[in-house]
Amino acid sequence: MLTRLEIESHEDVWRVEDEASGLTGFIALHSTRLGPAAGGLRMRPYPDTDAALADVLNLSRGMSYKNAAANLPLGGGKAVIIGHPDSKTPAMLRAMGRAIDKLEGRYWTAEDMGMSPADMAHIAQETDYVAGRDSGPFASGDPSPVTARGVFDAMRVGARHAFGSDDLRGRHVAVQGLGHVGWHLCRLLHETGARLTVADTVPARVEEARAEFAAEAGDTATIHAAPADIFAPCAIGGILNATTIPEIRARLVAGAANNQLAAPGDADALHARGILYLPDYVANGGGIINVAAEILRIEDRAPWVEDKLAALSTTMERILDRARAEDRSPAHLADTIVAERGL
Repeated sequence: MLTRLEIESHEDVWRVEDEASGLTGFIALHSTRLGPAAGGLRMRPYPDTDAALADVLNLSRGMSYKNAAANLPLGGGKAVIIGHPDSKTPAMLRAMGRAIDKLEGRYWTAEDMGMSPADMAHIAQETDYVAGRDSGPFASGDPSPVTARGVFDAMRVGARHAFGSDDLRGRHVAVQGLGHVGWHLCRLLHETGARLTVADTVPARVEEARAEFAAEAGDTATIHAAPADIFAPCAIGGILNATTIPEIRARLVAGAANNQLAAPGDADALHARGILYLPDYVANGGGIINVAAEILRIEDRAPWVEDKLAALSTTMERILDRARAEDRSPAHLADTIVAERGL
């Protein structure tokens, strides 16, 4: 079921296969220096195994940085299943649960793209090392609303630096991706009085957002170039690249997507254009905070999560202050601060 791959950048990487259920995927542990690796399970119709492997390597590395930025005693890991989410079965999920269980607590999984709390319940039939459950004494449920809350809070911090005020009322926000997190973020923005333009690969989702949030419909291919104050990438990674950055009209980029920068130099390209980029693994850290409360068995989880979210906003403020003082991209300062925490 587990085949170990030799990849120098990571502590451990396994290919996961179960012929009976049709499972093919990967589990990657980037670092356990700060604690057991934690990061969600994602299911996507990757074009091939190389694409899936590249994704799990990038995502698990990002989780190491995300957990360190949130000051959690957790390392970075990730798992992926190759296939469309509509094709998953309980047997497939249980097979992944057995694979995770073989790692004996070195990796904790949770919900990510293409997964739900109900899916976590299937995995939990085979392993204890799963969070994001709907029920149980420490159940944290769907992390998406807390992820969205963290992005919203980060956006307010960024707005203060970019526009001189953290009031998002009247601000035009272009949201790319209306999955779980993107939808909750739109709700928060709508409630605070922001104006929304949204884009998603599912047209029905866009129509729902138009009805519920008075949003304008954007095009998935050009949403990054909308004439907005803020661009919020909430879909897949790599959206900030040599092609899109020259076309961005927003002054602030703050979203929930992982690995938004296609290459490290793209952070400097944004900075050179005067676009304030909020490092994604800091902005979207709310979800792992929510999950961590379950992993760490926090008794009184609500105030603990609130304290961690407040601390994450303080970290973002510190990053942006130092970036402005040193005239550097916040992405580089975020990496520096994470390194200072022992990663």
